[in-house]
This record gives sequence, structure tokens and C-alpha cells, in this order.
Amino acid sequence: MSKASLNDHEIERLLSQPTAGAVDAVRRLEGDFMVLGVGGKMGITTATMLRRALDAAGRTASVYGVSRFSRPEAKAELEHSGVIPLACDLADAAQVAKLPEVVNVEYLAGQKFGTDSAPDETWIQNTVVPSLVAQKFRGSRIVVFSTGCVYPFSPVSGRGAVETTPVAFLGEYASTCVGRERVFTHYARKFGTRQLMFRLNYAVELRYGVLVDIGQRVLAGEPVDVTMNVFNLIWQGDACARAIECLLHVSNPPKILNVTGPDKLTLREVAERFGTIFGRQPILAGTPADAAWHSDAGESMRLFGPVTKSLDEMIAMVADHLRAGGKLLGKPTHFETRDGKF
Repeated sequence: MSKASLNDHEIERLLSQPTAGAVDAVRRLEGDFMVLGVGGKMGITTATMLRRALDAAGRTASVYGVSRFSRPEAKAELEHSGVIPLACDLADAAQVAKLPEVVNVEYLAGQKFGTDSAPDETWIQNTVVPSLVAQKFRGSRIVVFSTGCVYPFSPVSGRGAVETTPVAFLGEYASTCVGRERVFTHYARKFGTRQLMFRLNYAVELRYGVLVDIGQRVLAGEPVDVTMNVFNLIWQGDACARAIECLLHVSNPPKILNVTGPDKLTLREVAERFGTIFGRQPILAGTPADAAWHSDAGESMRLFGPVTKSLDEMIAMVADHLRAGGKLLGKPTHFETRDGKF
């Protein structure tokens, strides 16, 4: 008999449970906090974790969540969690100028999906918005969310891209992400802003992520494309906790940091694990490639220690959620994409 699925509120409470590292970080950081792009899939978790970590640390600092709030329920959820929602179109310089001055900034704004059909909008969101934000918060600590897609494919036999690996430009999305980093870096040099480029590879939770995509296909008896061959992932709660801790590691020039889990995984292996749980043989399609997007997170592991959720735990949780018919976000990751078009 399948377990009952968790609802959205229960999932967010699970994801936003602050780690000891996150609590220690907010205890050491003076001033208030702001999450820009709070309406996105990781924004609510980050803002809520900040609030819970501050409460655990006995601090009364404010946490602001900034978004256009196209989903009104996101605003209500933030208010319920003690986060102060601020409606703002970050592409509007006049609106950005009115935001309160905050010392600690988590920059999660950006656009990925829909890039191929509207590249102009992606360039605005991923390069023009950073220019406005970097100038507004020139005196703040800023953790800038980026992606491992800025790297070229790395041989699957190796450890993956490291922070010193030169960036590449495969597709509009990766190009705009490099642009975002370059724009922030320009203003860091101009104003002396302390920043950190948070190059994240595949955050997963119960409603979204590579595990959900693979698990859905195995459960439905649909093919899993294994051409990409290898990949990395990290529990979204661990990724958000590391983003909070990264506020202690901002620097000028900006620090670059790969953030993902400790393991290099194969799509075949993960599909087969789901197949064992669901009692069916996964259907695999494609020929595994010799190179793929994957990163070495050794430096972030050294800074922050081990993750709280193992691969086995994440697969089991996602499998339970899928079998119970739990709610999904309906946003495929397109993990099989190799041409940079999202």
C-alpha cells in the first residue's frame, strides 16, 4: 500500500529545515537578508530556511522575499513563514531603486525554460537585471546563483569540471548565464562588492528535478534517455543551506564555487534503482556519451561538509511521492538536452 503523499506546505517544511551550518552562518552575519527571485522553485525554500535559521539562532533580523509574485500563493506562504514579501519587477530600474538596502543578498532571479522560444527575454532577465541589482546592492554581500551549464562537457571518466575550468557557450541559456556572472563581476570590480558565483548542478526535491523526471518515466513504462550518461544532483534543502553559508565566503574578486552532491551518477544506475523499487525493468534509450555536464564539488564539500540526504534517501522519497500520486510542479528539467536549448 502506498504512503500518503506530502502536501506543498509539508514539502516546504521538509526542504527548509535549517542545517547546523545555516544556523551558525546567520548567527555570524550581521544585518538583514533578501532573496531576489523568491517566487522561483528554490526561492521560497531559501527565504523560509533563512527565517527558521535566524529564529533558531535567536536573531530578529528581517528576511525579505522579492518577486513579481505571478503566483499569489507564494506571497501568502512567505508571509505565513515570517518572510516579508516585496513585489518588484527586477527588470524595472525604478522599482529596483526603491528596494530597501540590505546587507545580505541571495540572487536567485533568472530565466531558463523558454529560452529557445524567447531568447531576447532570457538575455534581459539574465544580464540586464543583474546590472540593475549589482548597482543597487553594491555594498552588500551577494551570492549569485549560476549553473554548471556554463562549463563545457567533461569526459565521463573524469571527476568533472572544477572551478578553474574555462567556461563555454553551448546555447543561449549557458551564454546568458556566463553573461550574468560577467555583469556581476564587472560591478564587483567597479564597486568592490563581495560576491560568490554559486554554480549549482541539479537541485532535486519531491515535486521537481532529475529524479522526478526519471522516476516518472520508469513508473509509466516510458523510455529514459541515457545519452547524457552521467550527472550530479543535490537535495534542494542542502543546496539552499549551502547558499546561506556562502554569504560567509563572498570575496572580491568574486569566488566561484561548484555546488552539487558528492557523487557522479549514471542515468542507467538511477533508472535501475527506480525500477527495483517499482518492480519493473526500466526502458533505456540512446547510447551513453563519452562527455557530459558534470562538476566536481570537492571545494564546497571541504567548506560545508557532507550533505544531509544521500542518493538512496532521495530516490526512496521521490519514489514514495510518485507512487502516492503526489503533486508535481510540471516542469521537466530536460536533463537529456545536449545542445543547450531549453
